[in-house]
Amino acid sequence: MEELIAYLAKSLVDHPDQVEVRTSEADGGKLFELKVAQEDVGKVIGRDGRTVNAIRTLLSAAAQKQGARARLEILDDRRGQQADRGPKAEPPAAEPSGQ
Repeated sequence: MEELIAYLAKSLVDHPDQVEVRTSEADGGKLFELKVAQEDVGKVIGRDGRTVNAIRTLLSAAAQKQGARARLEILDDRRGQQADRGPKAEPPAAEPSGQ
């Protein structure tokens, strides 16, 4: 499954040499952490997360075929957290003008 993730990610990014996949055991299954060049993070996530969700669907199907569970997270070094997690940024609320 690690090879599947690496293959898909390398097909999407501009810097395939910087694609790294790490695997660990977590929550009764495998956790795959995908790290790509900073400028490629958006390409892997895709608009509204569609691309990463498609990769997760393929990973889930491959894991089920092997009788396992799998989870994929995209790492973002710039923010020191997962790139595809957390709430989307909301625009700041407008302050009353005082009139």
